[in-house]
Amino acid sequence: MSTSAEHQCTALVTGANSGLGKAIVTALAANGLRVGLVSRDRARGEAALADIRAATGNQDLHLFVADLADQASVRVLAQAVRDRFDRLHLLINNAGTAFAERRLSPQGIECALATNHLGPFLLTNLLLDLIKASAPARIVNVGTRIDAAMDFDDLNWDKRPYGMMKGYAQSKLGNLHFTFELARRLQGRGVTVNCVFPGVFKSNLGGTDGAQGLFWKLLIRFGGWAIPTAETAAQRVLYLANAPELVGVSGQYFADRKTIPAPAQALDAEANRRLWEISERLTGLSRPQPGIGQETP
Repeated sequence: MSTSAEHQCTALVTGANSGLGKAIVTALAANGLRVGLVSRDRARGEAALADIRAATGNQDLHLFVADLADQASVRVLAQAVRDRFDRLHLLINNAGTAFAERRLSPQGIECALATNHLGPFLLTNLLLDLIKASAPARIVNVGTRIDAAMDFDDLNWDKRPYGMMKGYAQSKLGNLHFTFELARRLQGRGVTVNCVFPGVFKSNLGGTDGAQGLFWKLLIRFGGWAIPTAETAAQRVLYLANAPELVGVSGQYFADRKTIPAPAQALDAEANRRLWEISERLTGLSRPQPGIGQETP
């Protein structure tokens, strides 16, 4: 997205204090955008802010602290963004994580689903009128290329044995369902919505504990020279944010600057609508969904 003195573009990036998110923000800041960084940890967010300001010279960077797994925190975040910015041309839902064991959010929802799908779903909806008022605008959801299917009868993993990668895969599939349904709903509004797989790159997904942490330690130790950096992966995301040829392109799944096929379930319009309606209820945008998620006192 280009900028000018009269109409500076404003972007918001979640998961911005390290890795892919930090690389995305650095590139946007270097291009002169006003950027909001969302970080779960204030100290790490402030450190990233200082690093990016020093690297780019861009002082128009703003830190927001929020835990995307906690819907109360997401609502505070959305209001803070609205208070700070009078327009929002680019929203990049980048934050994502995995959990070695099943754990629940403050609203009683399995944490991978809460963080990776419901957090961005709620944040985007709460900012949607601001984004539409800033059109032309773009929403970019960072996804994962995993062939999976959502179990609509057990989204919270109450019945099935929980596994880190199974929970992660289901939650990230939600990004595709969300992308395709939101794109359908925003047709003709001047806002495009696309999902991108940034490729395999050096990441701290899920932290250093658990099976995935051990996997990455071994992979980086013995083959780290061949694994792309976060800066390389960021270019795939930035293509969706910047490319002039993508003006008006919406409801697509990209990798390496070209469209790729989505898992079969995400191509089912009825499944997309169903998850949207469940997500509305789970986030309080409509009536609560019985049996899934209980707000803690």
